[in-house]
Amino acid sequence: MSKMEAGLQSSSGELAVETSVASESYTHLIIKRFKKHKMAVTGVIFIFVLAIIAVFAPLIAPKSPYAVENLFGAAPSSSHLLGTDQVGRDVLSRLIYAARVSLLVGIGTMILSVSIGTVLGLISGYFGGKIDMIIMRITDIFMSFPQMMLILVVVSIIGPGLRNIIWVLGFLGWPGVTRLVRGNVLSIKEMDYVKSAVALGFSTPRLLFSHVLPNTMAPILVNATFGIARAIIYEASLSFLGMGVQPPTASWGNMLTDAQALTVLTSEPWLWFPPGIMIVLTVLAFNFIGDGLRDAFDPTNAR
Repeated sequence: MSKMEAGLQSSSGELAVETSVASESYTHLIIKRFKKHKMAVTGVIFIFVLAIIAVFAPLIAPKSPYAVENLFGAAPSSSHLLGTDQVGRDVLSRLIYAARVSLLVGIGTMILSVSIGTVLGLISGYFGGKIDMIIMRITDIFMSFPQMMLILVVVSIIGPGLRNIIWVLGFLGWPGVTRLVRGNVLSIKEMDYVKSAVALGFSTPRLLFSHVLPNTMAPILVNATFGIARAIIYEASLSFLGMGVQPPTASWGNMLTDAQALTVLTSEPWLWFPPGIMIVLTVLAFNFIGDGLRDAFDPTNAR
C-alpha cells in the first residue's frame, strides 16, 4: 500500500470518527434539552406506563372485558372498582383493554400518514415543476374539506371497524405532513452538501433518503406526536357516534356512548368519567411530548 493510499484511508477514518462524535454530541444535546421540559418527560412516563398496561392487559385486568354479570350499571365496589356498565361488564377491565385500541389507532395512523406524506413531500420539494404542482394541488383539494366530515363520509362508505378506522385516518392524514416536508426540502436542496452529492453522481433515492430526509426528521417527529393525539380524538369521536370501533370490542369512545343519556351523566359518572379522563390525559401526554421535541430540536433554543 502506498503512502498516499494510507493517508487517504487515515483521513477517511478520522472523518468517520468526527462525524460519529458530532452525531453523538447532537443527540446528547437534544436529550438534554428534552429532559428540561418537565411536562414532556411526564408525558413520556405516562405513555410508557399506558403502553405497559395495554400490552399486559390480560394480566392486569381483573376480569374479562366481555364477561357479562347480573349487575347492570352497578356502582363502584370492592368486586368492581369502577362499577359495571349497562350490560353488566366490568368498567375497569374494559378501560384497560380500550388502551390497546387507542394506542393502536394512534400509532398505526401515524405510521401510514407520515410514510405517505414524507415520500410525497420529498418528491414534490426536490423535483419541483409539474410534479410539485400536481402533488400540491391534490394536497390542497384534500385540505379544502373539513377533515372530520370527510372521515365520516369515507367511513360510512367502507364501514366501521378498527382496521378501517386506521386505514381511513392514515390515508386522509398525509396532506399536512406533505406540506411540512416539502417546505423543508425546498431549502435543503439548495445547500452545498446536496449539490455536491448531485455532482458526485449519487442516485436520487440515495440522495433523498440518505442526505435530505435525515435533515427533515425533526419537524416530522414533532408532527407525528401531534398526529397521534389527533388520531386518538378522531377514533373516540367516531366510536362515540357509532361509526368507529364496534362493541363488544372496548374503546374509550364507545364506552362514552352511554353518556348520551341524561340519567347516566347525572347519576352514573363511573360510566363516562374514566374513559373521558383517559382520553384527555393521553392526548395531553402526546401534546406535551410534541412540545418537548419541538423545543429540543429548535436551534435557537439556548436553554
